[in-house]
Amino acid sequence: MKKVVITGAKGTIGTVLMNGLKGYYGITSADLPETDARDYGRLLEIFPGHDDIIHLAWNLEDFRTGKAHPDNSIMFRNVYRAAVEAKVPRIIMASSVHADEYYRWKGPGMLKPDKVPVPDSPYGADKVFMESLGRYYAKNHGLEVVCTRFGGVRPDDRIDTSEEGYEKVWLSHRDCVELIRACIDAPKIPGNFLIVYGVSNNSGRIHDYSNPLGWIPKDNSAKIKK
Repeated sequence: MKKVVITGAKGTIGTVLMNGLKGYYGITSADLPETDARDYGRLLEIFPGHDDIIHLAWNLEDFRTGKAHPDNSIMFRNVYRAAVEAKVPRIIMASSVHADEYYRWKGPGMLKPDKVPVPDSPYGADKVFMESLGRYYAKNHGLEVVCTRFGGVRPDDRIDTSEEGYEKVWLSHRDCVELIRACIDAPKIPGNFLIVYGVSNNSGRIHDYSNPLGWIPKDNSAKIKK
């Protein structure tokens, strides 16, 4: 059984994954107050002996506010560096659809993850920086890095009717868990680096979720009671 660390395990996505991945893997929860991802030494205590790290820890930062929190870059820098030092072979980073201005996309076709991103906010820019640093570690340190650009995940698994266009980027709990399982179970990450859009198979979606991991989302926001 693979051993997996989840930072930010008490957050919305962390809770979904803690519940959905148990039984498949040995899970180590890493969250406040016991574990602070700003503490590099603490990460080095936890990471050794694990096969994967899922990095979700992120200080509150909303794309609507136009503000970024400096601690977030400290945390993902620490996680990358500690993963290499602890010889963890693969890391799954929580990026976001806000790494690009998806709501401005007019085509042609769907928005693909290999497009040069134009972040929609300082929050999105932090995610792009995190992805770029992942490319560095993948190329120069042999770390396998998967950046999942998560769409909308809610604690109640419903659609946020207050946010325009949310139904296009909704990610169900089931699809979220299966995406991360595909990231963990893949024998190899092509080229050591991958970006994949984490959105369900929603009617009217604009994101291309195709990927080499074999993940195909099953749910559709149009079939969910609002």
